[in-house]
Amino acid sequence: MTRIIDRAHMQPALAALVGSCDVDGGPSDEQWALVGALATSYFHTPIDVRAIEPISPEQAARALDDVQLHRVFQLMAFAEMCRHPLTDAQVARTETYAQAFGISDEALVMTRDLVTGGNAAAEADFMRTFDQHRGDLEEPALAHHADGGPGAVPDEVFEQVRGLRDCPAGSLGRTYVEFYDDNGFDLPNPADPYAGVFMAHDMTHVIAGYGPSGLEEIALGAMQIGMADTETHWIQFLGNLGVHEARFVHHTDAPPVLAAPGAMDVVAHAFERGLATAHDFTVADHLSMAELPLEQVRDHFGVAPRLR
Repeated sequence: MTRIIDRAHMQPALAALVGSCDVDGGPSDEQWALVGALATSYFHTPIDVRAIEPISPEQAARALDDVQLHRVFQLMAFAEMCRHPLTDAQVARTETYAQAFGISDEALVMTRDLVTGGNAAAEADFMRTFDQHRGDLEEPALAHHADGGPGAVPDEVFEQVRGLRDCPAGSLGRTYVEFYDDNGFDLPNPADPYAGVFMAHDMTHVIAGYGPSGLEEIALGAMQIGMADTETHWIQFLGNLGVHEARFVHHTDAPPVLAAPGAMDVVAHAFERGLATAHDFTVADHLSMAELPLEQVRDHFGVAPRLR
């Protein structure tokens, strides 16, 4: 896939990112770790990130084109989620860059409401936005299941899902079922309106080779943005951050995961993996490929190997 921010534009991109975090005494350690991981793992240019001079919103807007500005803003929203606690000053600073970039994004609404209305308001924002994109995230055979109640998808499709247990060893279908068994998950069923979303998402886990830990959920979302820079993938990535980092989705009490040593490098490398992957496999017809060896499926999509 095309690298939206190339190395020639690394300096203004990272300087703008630092500028967006330059509140309350400067970027937090976790935000600095994000900048460093991008420099090292995404741009492959190790630098002293704390020596980066921040640039203003106006300077950034002049230095980058519209597509690059959109990606930089996405990274700013990512960085915003990495300040604990999230402050009014941080939200206002990010909004200043968004205004200069001419961007109005769901992330702005969520973080405003996280500060002013708390977790419940931010989660409601996310779920409302997610539902608008849900049709773009469903397994094709289970698409629109929620639209018509439990009978929206024929029972035989769910029978086919249950039958994946009988697929050959090492196949996509068998590995998918083993992913569920190993993690104590229930297979998608007619009573779940999000069955199509969960199936596509977990098939994507299996093909990408990421587990369901908080860090690997965030890494998977980063890889998907690398594969296809779409609003749908960005919303999904925000959800991963909302659960495992900002912790406003599902109200988890688990600690943020990206402060751990090396965690940001895993996520930055996942962006890079996505860029190196030939085709986005998020909502491919996974059921039609269930009998195929998993490695053959990965070769079909040109999935870049996982190095971290």
